[in-house]
Amino acid sequence: MKKLLSSVAIALTLTAGSAFAGSHGNDVNIAVVSHGQANDAFWSVVKNGVEAAGKDMNVKVDYRSPETFDMVAMSSLIDAAVNQEPDGLVVSIPDGDALGAAIKKAVAAGIPVISMNSGSNVAPELGVLLHVGQEEFDAGKIAGAKLKSMGGKKALCVNHEVGNVSLDQRCAGFAEGFGAIEVLPTTNDPADVKSKVKAALEKDGDVDTVLTLGASTAGEPALAAIAEMGKEVNIGTFDMSANFLKAVADGKAAFCIDQQQYLQGYLPVAFLAMHARFGLMPGGNVPSGPNLITQEKAAQVVELAAKGIR
Repeated sequence: MKKLLSSVAIALTLTAGSAFAGSHGNDVNIAVVSHGQANDAFWSVVKNGVEAAGKDMNVKVDYRSPETFDMVAMSSLIDAAVNQEPDGLVVSIPDGDALGAAIKKAVAAGIPVISMNSGSNVAPELGVLLHVGQEEFDAGKIAGAKLKSMGGKKALCVNHEVGNVSLDQRCAGFAEGFGAIEVLPTTNDPADVKSKVKAALEKDGDVDTVLTLGASTAGEPALAAIAEMGKEVNIGTFDMSANFLKAVADGKAAFCIDQQQYLQGYLPVAFLAMHARFGLMPGGNVPSGPNLITQEKAAQVVELAAKGIR
């Protein structure tokens, strides 16, 4: 049902885009501010979706993000976007307390706001119109139940972005679905992830399961650590990368959780374009995931992940 909803939404927006591309001109400006960092392949896919929607909808889009996971810098970027009086604003909300004032300022200025990726729990109280993303706790719970069914007894939840509420929710859901877990804090530096995962596995020989919260930044280095140790460990990850998908297809990893981040970039821009031109807006949140990509499905999406779409 979720995939059907997403497919219908894309079809509608593409149809609308072709309908008004010639007659309305490039007269709409949409600002997008995310917390994504340049070295995270996940966010390059989001940006690809943003740019594709801008082209399809014939609107100007301005994508901005801080250089590091920095809520002060992100709040300043939102303020700067609001000062330019865009026709719509798209934001991720990894920390509602830190970003709430800036988002409320946008709403007070009459700018329609859609959140993506993170913040569904706080978006309504901030005046956000709707959210495009997945429920992180529920996704973590699904991951935990799957890894537990594979015989897991003790697990690590590798958090590469400490302070991101959505990642905290993923680990909390994982604990609910799996049982005994330890949260392993790291940075988003792959070398740091690899060394800390390796040290944690060496320290506690009972750990037989690892869940990472990002495929390229944490999943791939965690896989490398496990391979170097020659240890039997089940590993799954949130999000996808071509290399991690190949590991799933080869039976070296359990799954990826696909939240279809391309849609998280694409749909809010498309919705805000239609709102600016026609006053149209969906009546509620749009769930872009989770979708569990296991071995039988992985090979099908490796090529699209390499192209920056999945």
